[in-house]
Amino acid sequence: MNERHKPRGRVQARIRRTMFPLLIAMGAVSACTSGADGDVSRQQVSDTYWKKDAGAKEVSAAIKIEIPADATEAKGAVRVNPQEDQYLLSFVTSTTQAKATADLLHAEDPLSSTHKGTASGEVFKHLGLPAPESLNPVQWTGVCPPCVSDASRSAFQWIEIYVEPLPSEKARVYLQAF
Repeated sequence: MNERHKPRGRVQARIRRTMFPLLIAMGAVSACTSGADGDVSRQQVSDTYWKKDAGAKEVSAAIKIEIPADATEAKGAVRVNPQEDQYLLSFVTSTTQAKATADLLHAEDPLSSTHKGTASGEVFKHLGLPAPESLNPVQWTGVCPPCVSDASRSAFQWIEIYVEPLPSEKARVYLQAF
């Protein structure tokens, strides 16, 4: 009987020699990533944050969209992400100027109320604004700058604009770029 169990005992010993260091390593990683105050965690590493001192002027310069001279309530922010940063810009201007701003993007499709983009209400809440995709009425268009050979904005993979009509021939413009 002992002869039959010898190979099995060798296999078990080999498994123990291999698994024990692996379990120790897993425990060390677990202690590092799931700890309490001050420990590094997976959630903290992947979290995003809002860039300090990044406002409407900085976003406008980055996405190469001038804030119109008649604009009011200009707001901007940059959300830093591990994969790509997200640039937000909003302002109130004349309806004519809002449409001209949309034209600057060189989108293949004109402003339309039939499609809603990818903006997340959460991000525009940072600017104290409602989610543009939830507004009614609102017009939207989006563009992939590299796809339309827009060299001035080629650092961005996607830019979208929402235009919300307001009273007195005014409109609120929401821009998001990433």
